[in-house]
This record gives sequence, structure tokens and C-alpha cells, in this order.
Amino acid sequence: MLALDHLTVIAPTLAEGVAHVRACLDLDVPFGQRHAYMGTHNHLLQLGGATYLEIVALDPQGDGPPCPRWFGLDDQRQVRADWDDGRRLRGWVARTDAIDAVIAGHGHVFGRKVALPWAGPLFDFAIPEDGSLPLGGAAPSLIDRRGKPRSMATMADLGARLASFSLEHPDAAAIARLHRELGIDRAPVITQGSELRYRAQIETPAGLKELS
Repeated sequence: MLALDHLTVIAPTLAEGVAHVRACLDLDVPFGQRHAYMGTHNHLLQLGGATYLEIVALDPQGDGPPCPRWFGLDDQRQVRADWDDGRRLRGWVARTDAIDAVIAGHGHVFGRKVALPWAGPLFDFAIPEDGSLPLGGAAPSLIDRRGKPRSMATMADLGARLASFSLEHPDAAAIARLHRELGIDRAPVITQGSELRYRAQIETPAGLKELS
């Protein structure tokens, strides 16, 4: 029902996000787009197949949306705290063709469906009522593109390919159980850890690199 769509580096500013990915992967990820409907903007990088990396941050020149911003970006204090703690690969997005059914069974995790963009919706995204990451980021955000695959044609392909993806969590058994219930394809490997922390092993033209 769900599948890995993309990884998210959630940054205090786009410049910091791009610099971090450059330091980890030795790749300069180009600008992607502004989300005028969310007051955010991003840089995008293909990771093979239909999977990609998004570096996302609040757009200081953008307007606030009529609902909480996605990825917890309204809470800039928390974004900065996670960033300074080295938790920069902060979450991921799972795609589904049945977002209503997923929310019906796990609305306490994913929040409510928001149709975007506001003026002419092309996809649906699930956002918790307070705008936070689902389960603090231990569960994916949800996107339903209404049957249309994400176009990769305008997204940079710099030869990076996702090799593996893992999550350390204090309650690894509970998170693994949730992921099994959701039936997620290409979910992260979950291990016990003192705090929530993602790591991605990515093949690049310069060899295998780690993004965290």
C-alpha cells in the first residue's frame, strides 16, 4: 500500500542543507522549486528509479499557508535543534494510491489529508494537526499523486543511487511493527538506538557515501 518515495533533509536554510549534502556526498544538488502554497522551497536529486532526495527549508520570502507547513517547518527552533544535533536527514515520504484508507486506519499518526496546491490540487499530502513530523519522524509523511507518477525529467541526475536506508530508534520494535502494518515497500531497516536518527548509504561517482 505504501512505498518509499523520497528522503528529506530538513534544513534551517537551503544554503545549509546544500552544504551538508555536499560535505556528505561530494555533490552539488541544484535548486528544485518553490512551494508557494506551503511557504517552502527545495533542492532535488535523483537517487535511482522513482526515488529522490529533497533538501527542504522554509522560504523566507514565501507566505504562510492556511494550515501548518509540512515537515515541521513552522517550528524553526526544533528544526535548528535537530540540525545542530546532527540529525539532518530527518525523515522520508511514502507514496500511496489510497491515502484516505491509510489515514482512516492511522490518522493519529499521519494527521489529515491536505489537497495541494490550493488553487488547483494535483496531489494529496498528510499533515498532522500541529504540523509536526509523523511520530517525530519515525513514520513517513504520506503523498498521494492521484495516479500520476512524479516526473523525474526536470530533476538532476548526478549519478547518485540509494544503496540502503536505516533508522535508529529507542523503541525499534514498535516502529518496525507499525511499518509492517502499513506494508511499506523499501522501508528503512530499523535498529535500536538512543535517539531517532536516519542514515542513508548512497553510491556516488566518488564511491559509497553516508548521508545522515
